[in-house]
Amino acid sequence: MKRLFADTVYWIALTNSFDQYHAKAVEVSSELGNCHLFTTEAVLTEFLNALADRGPLIRAAAVEMVETIMNNSQVTVIPQSHRAFSRSLTFYKSRPDKGYSLTDCSSMLLMRERHLSEALTTDRHFEQEGFVTLLRTR
Repeated sequence: MKRLFADTVYWIALTNSFDQYHAKAVEVSSELGNCHLFTTEAVLTEFLNALADRGPLIRAAAVEMVETIMNNSQVTVIPQSHRAFSRSLTFYKSRPDKGYSLTDCSSMLLMRERHLSEALTTDRHFEQEGFVTLLRTR
């Protein structure tokens, strides 16, 4: 079974039909078939934060999406721990020349630990670390 990392931009694009990446996210999702997705509580926090002020309908859709993700047996949500936060901070500190967010660092470390090479994202930072981004349009 194919295993992929799902980043914030993917969840936003699926939730918001007006998002610039919505069509691409829907297209890629339909092509994935039977796969298992990994994401993190940090990504879900970033997702909720990104949609918090987009009005009550989008906010409600975001909450519904997170609840759906958390109850989906095809998605593993990795909890945030103090150890993961510390490791992510160390990685963040080691890349002063990059624009990686702390959530990016946490996600990249998870991908390495779980031997995931592909991410449902448009974020070029993942490419800079050697991962394949499935939502980027060249």
